[in-house]
Amino acid sequence: MTVIHRAEYTPERIEADRRVLELLARSFPNVGAASSEIINLEAILNLPKGTEHFVADLHGESDAFRHILKNASGNIRRKVTEIFGTSLTTEDIRQLCSLIYYPEQKLEYIHAAAGDNDEQLCDFYTITLHRLVKVARSVSAKYTRSKVRKALPPEFAYIIEELLHESESEEKKLPYFTRIIETIISTERADDFIIAICNVIQRLSIDRLHILGDVFDRGPGAHIIMDTLIDYGKFDFQWGNHDALWMGAAAGNETCIASVLRISLRYANMATLEDGYGINILPLATFAMETYGDDPCIGFEPRLDDYRANTLSEKTCRLLAQMHKAITIIQFKLEGDLIDRHPEWKMESRKLLNNINFEKGTVVVDGKEYPMKDMNFPTIDPQAPYKLSHDEEELVKKLRHSFMVSNKLATHIYCLLSHGSMFGVYNSNLLFHASVPLNADGSLREVTVAGVPVKGRQLMRRVGRVIRAAFNADTPDDQRQYARDFFWYLWSGPDSPLFDKSKMATFERQFIEDKTTHKEVEGYYYTLRNDPDVCDRIMDEFGATGPHRHIINGHVPVRLNKGETPIRAQGRLMVIDGGFSRAYHNTTGSAGYTLVFHSRGFQIVKHEPFTSAEDAIIHGLDIAGSTEVVELSQQRMRVRDTDKGVELQSQIDELTELLYAFRHGYIKEHAGTGKVK
Repeated sequence: MTVIHRAEYTPERIEADRRVLELLARSFPNVGAASSEIINLEAILNLPKGTEHFVADLHGESDAFRHILKNASGNIRRKVTEIFGTSLTTEDIRQLCSLIYYPEQKLEYIHAAAGDNDEQLCDFYTITLHRLVKVARSVSAKYTRSKVRKALPPEFAYIIEELLHESESEEKKLPYFTRIIETIISTERADDFIIAICNVIQRLSIDRLHILGDVFDRGPGAHIIMDTLIDYGKFDFQWGNHDALWMGAAAGNETCIASVLRISLRYANMATLEDGYGINILPLATFAMETYGDDPCIGFEPRLDDYRANTLSEKTCRLLAQMHKAITIIQFKLEGDLIDRHPEWKMESRKLLNNINFEKGTVVVDGKEYPMKDMNFPTIDPQAPYKLSHDEEELVKKLRHSFMVSNKLATHIYCLLSHGSMFGVYNSNLLFHASVPLNADGSLREVTVAGVPVKGRQLMRRVGRVIRAAFNADTPDDQRQYARDFFWYLWSGPDSPLFDKSKMATFERQFIEDKTTHKEVEGYYYTLRNDPDVCDRIMDEFGATGPHRHIINGHVPVRLNKGETPIRAQGRLMVIDGGFSRAYHNTTGSAGYTLVFHSRGFQIVKHEPFTSAEDAIIHGLDIAGSTEVVELSQQRMRVRDTDKGVELQSQIDELTELLYAFRHGYIKEHAGTGKVK
């Protein structure tokens, strides 16, 4: 419905909008209901905007990710310090924050320490409940009562709401407030209440979570992150290349399945496969031992962090290396089949098994011959190097079946589809994982997807439709097969907006010593994105408007130890892949970033490596980090300055027209109070 000024409410205008107005009148049946809703919405528009958090490239580091959700990237610690900084010691503040982050586990520890000392425990309850109410009151202050109410657990909703909106400093209310606390303790519900209110504090500290891709691979807890997100609810997701790889595996793309297994074996990450999704890797282990039992598999040893290096036996590491080599060879063979099936992808140069000279032990890459580090390939026929052996064929069938029957994996992929997209524009911020393919002059690069040449915004949208087509039952068989195949191109194709590099040099890194062959030349986006004009043109293309607009990316880790910064293009671009994955910590010099967008502006929180939840519970240790102010405004942003504000203003305009229609008899009023918000 077109928004118009009150003076333009003509009979013709009302008649044109009648269908919309009649539908609106079902929820707001009379003048009283409509005007009350307008008052409510106008009040909401003047609240401070909620706090948004942006994270990228989590790569299975579930412990660190969940801790960041629990501490709101350090925001809860800052709130507690603001409230109690002059009345509590630093240690008391640390212990209170620890309780807020991990209430169940912390209470167990406190009970064990108190033993049978009921008086000590009662004092703890009394003091702690008062403190938690103050913190909850602070984090809920920018929300409507209705929104806070929806965040409350039903069991304690009434009590928490009363405590949040009654001031204990008012003399007349003090006995009332105190008696509620005393009754919670006397009825032995203090533990349950503390857990409930701590969870409320966590929930209200982050209004919206934006994840810029790559939940999967490397770390051991991608499935735990996905479970956490499903329970969390209030998030959006911009797909990354590793997510596309796992979506392809779940859709039945055998090349993606082989790649998922290879990466998992490379980082000794069996937990996600076996514990998370019930993938049966025993057939692969059996095949690897039989085929590569006498092979030292040098170069295929798993890359281990300190924890895994101390927990995996030499025998286990050897088996992982054998499995790694076995699935790598299978992956190269399957890739050859996909490349032949899709000549339009122009990836023939990646069929390097054809270029191996089995007599000389060399391979030709880009016209130059190099010695091979390894020539033990018992399953490769030099005359038909891409043909799977009989045993490999049977193994691939078993592995595909295991991925296809995993209900947990299907649930998590559905979550990615329902909450995800290739890009998003939120409150003037353009979000995508990796790249918008560009030409050398900074113009948008045209890429053919499913036979249609597209670029920029239309490219991203078409890719998103192809991804969804792989999982839609009504997709024609030929289109569904293309969609399944396309996941691998998204993972490693030179013009893929999730990759955008000349090649994925897996073969070269594995088999060629000369590191010049390992170079993956980045697309023009990565070299031009530091130019403010290029960023402006991209934001124009995607409809990101406003004086304080930004592009926010992940994908390429920011190497602080090489002098790189996450803030680029004169503040127009923010790259927030700081290396959550333990495998990247030494490379990046940090353990990830959170970009925080609150009512005053933007801040980047740089995280240090997370030790463990146990340290946080027992010792009150938090993720240490530093905060960099990116952009602050003199005036606090209100809800009216956000996308939500635009939506609410549109509702106000529609309700205002409905009021006019009621009062002038165009729409008949009905009894009832209408919608309650």
